[in-house]
Amino acid sequence: MFMPFMAPGHMFPLVDTAKLMARHNVKVTIVTTPLNAPKFSATIHREIQSGSPIQIQLLTFPNAEAGIPEGCESIDSLPSMDLRDNFVIALSMLQIQLEELIQKLTPFPCCIISDKYLPCVADVAIKFNIPRIVFDGTNCLNLLCNHNLHAFNVYETVSDDSDKFILPGLPHRFEMRKSQLPHVIKPGPNQKVNALRERVKVAEAEAYGIVVNSFEELEAEYVKEYQRVTGRRVWCVGPVSLSNEDHLDKAERGSSNKGTKVGGDQVDYVKWLDSWPQSSVIYVCLGSLNRVAPKQLMEIGLGLEATKRPFIWVLRGAYRSDEMERWLFEEKFEERVKGRGILARGWVPQMLILSHEAIGAFFTHCGWNSTLEAICAGVPLVTFPIFHDQFYNEKFVVQVAEIGVSVGAETAVHLGEEDKFGEVVRVNRENVKEAIEKVLGEGEEKEKRRERARKYADMAKKSMEKGGSSYCNMSKLIDDISQVQLLNKH
Repeated sequence: MFMPFMAPGHMFPLVDTAKLMARHNVKVTIVTTPLNAPKFSATIHREIQSGSPIQIQLLTFPNAEAGIPEGCESIDSLPSMDLRDNFVIALSMLQIQLEELIQKLTPFPCCIISDKYLPCVADVAIKFNIPRIVFDGTNCLNLLCNHNLHAFNVYETVSDDSDKFILPGLPHRFEMRKSQLPHVIKPGPNQKVNALRERVKVAEAEAYGIVVNSFEELEAEYVKEYQRVTGRRVWCVGPVSLSNEDHLDKAERGSSNKGTKVGGDQVDYVKWLDSWPQSSVIYVCLGSLNRVAPKQLMEIGLGLEATKRPFIWVLRGAYRSDEMERWLFEEKFEERVKGRGILARGWVPQMLILSHEAIGAFFTHCGWNSTLEAICAGVPLVTFPIFHDQFYNEKFVVQVAEIGVSVGAETAVHLGEEDKFGEVVRVNRENVKEAIEKVLGEGEEKEKRRERARKYADMAKKSMEKGGSSYCNMSKLIDDISQVQLLNKH
C-alpha cells in the first residue's frame, strides 16, 4: 500500500514509485482522496491496461470537520497558509477511514510505504502489525545534513542569522548561513507545525527503512555516510520520474487538466520550442507552491528581459499574484518580450519542456523533484533556493555536481512567513542576468558544465534500466519486504 502526502512535490514521485513497484509484478494499492486522484488516474489507468497490478482506493477528505473549504484537498489548494494547522488536523482524521480500508483489502497489505509527513500512518501500521517504510522525496544529502545538524548542534554556536558556519560530518565542505536552514532544524513560530515535525522525526526513526528518490551514482558518498551514522536501511530507487516513458505520461504528469492557457490561447510548448536553436531557451519555474513575493518576481522578470534570450516563465497562482498581474499589465511586460518570451499561468508539462533540445538552462527553486528532472534531461541549472532542503540542493548542484550557477539567495523564506520578506529583494535583475549568462554564454567552462550535465543524464537513465543500481534496489526492496513478511508470520 502506498499513501502520498497531498502536495504535488510529494504526491507524484510516490505515485511514480508505486508504478515502478507494480511493474515488478507486486500488487499495489495507492490510497488518496477524490480530488487528488484525477491528478494521476490517467497514468495509472494506462498502467492497468498494460497489465500492471495496480489500483487506486479513495478516502473522503474531512473538509467540514477540519474547517477547510470544500474543493481543497491538497496543501497547494489552500486559499491561505493560515489553514496549515487545519490541514494537519484533516490528515490525522483520515486514520479511522484508513483502518477500515485496510481491513477490507484483499490480500491484506504486507507493507505500507507512506510519505514521512503522514505520521498517523505509523499508528495504523503498529495497530495492524504491518511493516512501514518511509518515502522521502528528497535525497540522502538532505537526510545526512539534517541528521548531523541535530547531532552536532553546531548552528547553536552561531548567534546571528547571517553568520556562516560549516555543515559538520559531510563528504564535502558546505558553508551555510543560519538563515538558510530548514525549519526542521530551526523551529518556526507555529507550535503545531513544530509538534508535527517532532512526530514525523519519531515515526521516521521507528520505520523499517527509507525509500529515497535518488540514485547511488549521483550521491554515493552521502548514501553510504547516512547509512553508516544512522544504521537505517535505505533504498535509492530513482529518479522515479523516468518511469514516465510514455509521451502522454510526460505530457500530463502533474495535471488533471489537459493544457494550460497562456494569454487566452492554448500554447503548444513543444511547437514553440521547435522554433529555437539548441540550448538557447531559459525555462523558469519556482515550484508548485511558488511563494515568491511580487517585488522579487519583478526583478527576476527584468533580469530575464535583460538577457535578450528566449524564455518560458511559469507563473502559477503565486503569493499576492494580483499585485504581480497588475505590474505585468502596467509595465506592458508581455508586449516588451513578445516573440521571445512566454508567460505561462498555471501548470505546464515540465518533463516535456526540460527534455526539449532547445532548453539551455533551468532557473529553479532547487526543489529536489525539479532538480532531478533537470539532471535526467541533462540541463544545467540557475539556482534560486527559497526554503526547506533547497539550499542543500543548491550546494550539491553548484559545488559537487558542478552543473549549476547560483543567483546568490542568502535567506530562506519559509511557508507562512512571506509577509516578513514581502518587500525584500533577495536577488536583483543584475544577479539574474549574470547567472544566466554564466550558464548560457560562450566559453570553455560553460561547455564543460553542459558536458557534465549530459553525463549525469546518462547515469540517471542507466540506473533505472534493468541491471542498473535503482532497478536492483527496487528488487532488493521487494525482497526485503517479503523477508519481513515471512518473519512476521513466524
